Amino acid sequence: MSFTQTAKNPVPYLKNTFGLKINIFSVVYKESPRALALDPNGILFASITKSGLVAAFPDKNKNGMADEVIYVLENLNKPHGIVFHGGYLYVAETDKVTRYKYDPQTLKTSDPQKLFDLPSGGGHFTRTIRIFDNKLYTSIGSSCDSCIEQDPRRAAIFVSDLDGQNFRKFAGGLRNTVFFAFDSRGNLWGADMGRDDIGDYLPPDEINLVREGKNYGWPCFFGQGIKDVNFIPEQPFDCGITEGSIFDLRAHVAPLGLTFISSKLLPEKNQGDLLMALHGSGNTDRQVGYKIILINIKDNQVVNSEDFITGWYQRDLGWLGRPVDLIFSKDKETLYISDDDSNLIYAVTK
Repeated sequence: MSFTQTAKNPVPYLKNTFGLKINIFSVVYKESPRALALDPNGILFASITKSGLVAAFPDKNKNGMADEVIYVLENLNKPHGIVFHGGYLYVAETDKVTRYKYDPQTLKTSDPQKLFDLPSGGGHFTRTIRIFDNKLYTSIGSSCDSCIEQDPRRAAIFVSDLDGQNFRKFAGGLRNTVFFAFDSRGNLWGADMGRDDIGDYLPPDEINLVREGKNYGWPCFFGQGIKDVNFIPEQPFDCGITEGSIFDLRAHVAPLGLTFISSKLLPEKNQGDLLMALHGSGNTDRQVGYKIILINIKDNQVVNSEDFITGWYQRDLGWLGRPVDLIFSKDKETLYISDDDSNLIYAVTK
């Protein structure tokens, strides 16, 4: 595989604590693969946000590397979340969610239907979607680092019918829950990024067990109910009753993609645990994150966390990549990981 159009090859530096193999599944020449999804036949798709694309990565000969990159959708406005369901491809752009009829034989889309508009411009621009129990969930980040939002759709997760009707707030006070996932019991787990500019050690990034109708604290509180004394609103503001995080991560690790384990890649004791990508620090003097962690869960509580894949950051070289999203293959024998810094998609296998 050629690296003439990608500056970094992190693979020789990556270490896995379970003895798994890590290889390159595809180089993404159009820059910055982000959210991952599988079509009905198990073909891997990725949003390529910076380039306005959604791409397919078929591996027809099953050799562990994509045969080609097919640009299924182009000229989109910062596409991020992508989901296949019921014969449709759902795509979240920064300003709207659209669904397309999808033909899994030709990998072609048709008949776009805009489901609803989203707030655009300023602040966190990624929009992520998931479908669970025939409902469409959409996460929308804040417009600022710390402020009183003027648009009630910001800093929240919304839920709607699959056709976009009955769009309503599911939970709020979520500064930037870029990714979220449902466990086997239907619980929604989200990874929320804390605010900047109050030091290298505060606030913690968060894992939240997101319940309908709850407020998770931003901009008034962070972590497990700690008041943000640096947030001084210009006008009276009632923070209301808020929920604390279920688990605090180190400040500025930037948690992104998360997926629950249901795969023979890992031991039986880890089935139902959580894998999470830490994108890495961007507003701190400390270099933290840049790895995949395994979070042990029991009875809806985090027991502990441990490193799963490390090596994207090297003290003498700086960061070599930044993991974003992760998804198991249809047969559960491969874990795919996107990296929007080295422009790669990795395949983790036995």
